[in-house]
Amino acid sequence: MQKIRRDQLLDRAISLLSDGTVNSVLGWQKGEFDYDVTPHIFRTEDELKEGFVWNDFCYSNFSKYLVAKTDRIEGRMLVFLKPCDTYSFNQLLTEHRFDREKVYAVGVSCEGMVDVNKLKAKADGISCVECVEGGLEVTTIYDDEAVFVDAKDVLLERCLNCKSKKHVAYDELIGEEGEIIDSARFDEVAKLEAMTPDQRFAFWQNELSKCIRCNACRDACPACTCETCVFNNSNSGVENKAPVNSFEEQMFHIIRAYHVAGRCTDCGECSRVCPQNIPLHLLNRKFIKEMNECYGEYQAGEEIGMRAPLVNYTLDDMEADEVLNRRGEDA
Repeated sequence: MQKIRRDQLLDRAISLLSDGTVNSVLGWQKGEFDYDVTPHIFRTEDELKEGFVWNDFCYSNFSKYLVAKTDRIEGRMLVFLKPCDTYSFNQLLTEHRFDREKVYAVGVSCEGMVDVNKLKAKADGISCVECVEGGLEVTTIYDDEAVFVDAKDVLLERCLNCKSKKHVAYDELIGEEGEIIDSARFDEVAKLEAMTPDQRFAFWQNELSKCIRCNACRDACPACTCETCVFNNSNSGVENKAPVNSFEEQMFHIIRAYHVAGRCTDCGECSRVCPQNIPLHLLNRKFIKEMNECYGEYQAGEEIGMRAPLVNYTLDDMEADEVLNRRGEDA
């Protein structure tokens, strides 16, 4: 599935570490299972050779990790960035959330990552996964013989609706540079817009009622970088606890969606990490679609220093009544 091989990234990481260009490498290492790949900071060549992985499960957006990690290291850190990651990288730089001089960014071309939930639905009791050309060889605890799973059948939603194969930030690139894609990522939003207000309310009430307030979406989101979150405020009444009523379960996600409006790059991490499989990305895409329609197309993180429509007044801005009435019905 991946055009880039592990040894290409590994050799480059070792080279940059050996010549002193970087002091550490933010990469991926295998977890308890083959599909359980986690971010890890490597500091030596031996650590890289032993633990570094690159496969169809390297979906983490590393941009968020730079906010905390670069303040705690000496020298520069090498970070591998997929195309979608680079938009978050630029957006965080726009917000002055990390020191660019402390990061050496290597862009990595990507053909999409695997959705573990989809894979498990096709193969129960996975014991071993090997990434091969075009897909995966999966072995389960019930059968010693590996079964081939086509990668196209188990891609993450964000990869099925990828907005761009183009890197918008890097110091060097491994692989071929792609292009911005005319994706269908707003199709599901349009389906929700076609519902009646009562139908939409019922849809989101059903989805958000699944929330267990684990804060995984907030913690993984590159746009959520406040040192103290409003939901950690002991005076808020909703401090780090599971919702006890519908108001709490709705307000957590609605307030978070408003908070990242104009800054969300649509990386899809919120939905990917949600243990309840709530389609949180649809809330953010609704905001993105609204801004595109009201102010003209805008992609957060496309360029460093770009101002979001919500904070960039122009004389051509749509008037409030036009915003509310452009469809002739309630939004």
